[in-house]
Amino acid sequence: MSISRKSILVVLLVVFSIPFFIGGISGAEVIPNDTNIVADIAEEVGPSVVYIDTVRYATIQRRPFGPFFDDPFFRRFFDLPEEEMQRQIPRRGVGSGFIFREDGYILTNHHVVAGAEEITVTLLDGREFIGRVIGADPMTDLAVVRVEEENLPTVTLGDSDAARVGEWVVAIGNPYGLAHTVTVGVLSAKGRPITAGDTGREYENFLQTDAAINPGNSGGPLLNIKGEVIGINTAIIPFAQGLGFAIPINLAEELLDDLIERGRVIRAWLGVYIQDLTPEIALQFGREETEGALVAEVQADSPAEHAGLQRGDIILRVEETDIEDVRHLQQVIRSHRPGDIVTIEIWRDNELVSVEVELQELDQELDIPAVEPMVDLGMEVTQITPELVEQFNLRVSRGLVVTNIIAGGSADEAGIQPGDVVLEINRQEVLTREEWVAATSVLSPGDTALLLIRRGDRSYYVPLQVEDQD
Repeated sequence: MSISRKSILVVLLVVFSIPFFIGGISGAEVIPNDTNIVADIAEEVGPSVVYIDTVRYATIQRRPFGPFFDDPFFRRFFDLPEEEMQRQIPRRGVGSGFIFREDGYILTNHHVVAGAEEITVTLLDGREFIGRVIGADPMTDLAVVRVEEENLPTVTLGDSDAARVGEWVVAIGNPYGLAHTVTVGVLSAKGRPITAGDTGREYENFLQTDAAINPGNSGGPLLNIKGEVIGINTAIIPFAQGLGFAIPINLAEELLDDLIERGRVIRAWLGVYIQDLTPEIALQFGREETEGALVAEVQADSPAEHAGLQRGDIILRVEETDIEDVRHLQQVIRSHRPGDIVTIEIWRDNELVSVEVELQELDQELDIPAVEPMVDLGMEVTQITPELVEQFNLRVSRGLVVTNIIAGGSADEAGIQPGDVVLEINRQEVLTREEWVAATSVLSPGDTALLLIRRGDRSYYVPLQVEDQD
């Protein structure tokens, strides 16, 4: 059988086009030229990634006689000392971390080691060390653990600000106790605010990746294609696929000195209870714009009180930075140090006023709080945490879950139950405590609040009568 000259020409064009196509991709650095690059990264960085095993002890009551043990008369009759009826139960946890200083300094998540009475750090080569927490910051979910050893392998810290969405990333950790598991993905997004860790706190500016991150990965490194750490893997969203999160390494580096030298992070404190502006609230204060943060209360003996800030002031600017909302104000204040004197521009009585405030040190590990609503809906809501997901068998992991119903209150009469998830108030989405406060702060006694509730796999609207806050 003969082959036509036309067919030969087509084959030659295809064959010679492939190298040019591949070369064009590699020239743009979309795909690494070295097909073993992930293996090389794992081999190079793996010795610096550690397995963290923790033990926490819980006290439980022994019940040697079953339900009779709860009867005080029965216990007095047998003269059972309280201390003999208790026992300590060890509760183990696992996590990851990485060595960033060769003299035994390890970066991990706060929630990995929080409350741990015993910490064991295991290296890839099998060596085990006793670890101790030398610094922790619940606000950013960071902790530094120290082991007494020298000349340990270390990671190279990269630049998370320079990381680009879409670039390749590698995660190394110990998911479900499976030591030194390597997964690959891309950097999916930057600047994500999420609820993470075991505290239900709202964290900001996270990196998002589709590299597989599971329980036990927390504290491990997220690496770029050069093998540099650009993030600390810290959280997943249950029931989701391809959603992992990491603390930017640049944020961690800013806090390392405080964590190592002082054991905590030194932050500035203003001392106001604040809330976001809605169009309705803004009009009441003579403004059409909703930018800024509304002062609902000034804390006693605070920097704000000393500077003359008042309830009803709208903070518009700190130094040269225009304030967008509550979250932005919190970030700006945190960027300063105690002792800094800052100029704050406020809107008061339809006029712009400037005040100087000398910031003090925040002595509690709390965010600048938002004002709580002054009306009653007959229920309590809490930011969803992994524990609440498990407790109520939730199908969602973000938002506000009803944890308590007031007997005879509006929510009780409307049939709302603990475990229901609040999605909206008056057609306004509420996923965080700040959004809950903003949505309920515009309500008045006698109003009707329309709630969108999710129960199991179904959602439905529920009208609630707003009552006075007792």
